[in-house]
Amino acid sequence: MRHMLPSTPQFYVTAPQPCPYLEGRMERKLFTALQGESATALNDTLSKQGFRRSQNVLYRPSCAECSACMSARIRVADFKPSRSQRRVLKRNAALKRRATSPWATEEQYDLFRRYLDARHATGGMADMDMFEFAAMVEETPVRSRLIEYTDTVTGDPDPVAACLTDILDDGLSMVYSFFAPELEPRSPGSFLILDHIAIARELNLPYVYLGYWVPGSPKMGYKAKYDALEVFRGGVWSDIGDPEGYDSALHPLSTDPIAEQVAQIKLPHGAGIVRTADDAP
Repeated sequence: MRHMLPSTPQFYVTAPQPCPYLEGRMERKLFTALQGESATALNDTLSKQGFRRSQNVLYRPSCAECSACMSARIRVADFKPSRSQRRVLKRNAALKRRATSPWATEEQYDLFRRYLDARHATGGMADMDMFEFAAMVEETPVRSRLIEYTDTVTGDPDPVAACLTDILDDGLSMVYSFFAPELEPRSPGSFLILDHIAIARELNLPYVYLGYWVPGSPKMGYKAKYDALEVFRGGVWSDIGDPEGYDSALHPLSTDPIAEQVAQIKLPHGAGIVRTADDAP
């Protein structure tokens, strides 16, 4: 049973399902709706506490016996590209950035479809049609942009890479990025992160939020290669340190009970939560 004041967010927990990052484990997510006049403040505040946005929902991993997933962000002022990252910037120097409103186009969807077919053909998004893609891009109650990249060498006006990006009060949150499969040798995914660091510098924003880093997951290991990386663990942001020093925690006492997790969440303007969160159907 939930007991919430109407003016406060209501938090729920998803039913367990197979983890997409660590084989043999089950995942759950703590989530709340993102809507109304307070949507921007809520997105800003909860992003600082390890939450991510998906359309009009904010979520955070809340698994019963695992705390491996950690939100990751780059401190823009302290970031220095490695030699290999400087090579990535050079290889992609011909890509030109343009920021657009979050409005889906057929050209974007064609690029998205090719990206999924090449890299995530069996993933959870593999069957997304144009309408679902449009919902992913357009259903945002906060300040978002679809940042496209075109190739100035070919002169083709259609995008060859793109990233759906939220503009937070303290940084940029890379919600979802995709690119043409033929760009793979140029490391376009790394380029998008590096260019978002450049955008954040231009906007005087201190952080670029990358989503979740999961030690032990090949899908997420690349995030640990970025300088000045912080992870959100135990309720605080701290330098990642040695990535090899982490384990993918799996223990009945590795996570707090759901009610305690919800109680520890800080809301905008000091609002409180009259809880609890239950499993969603």
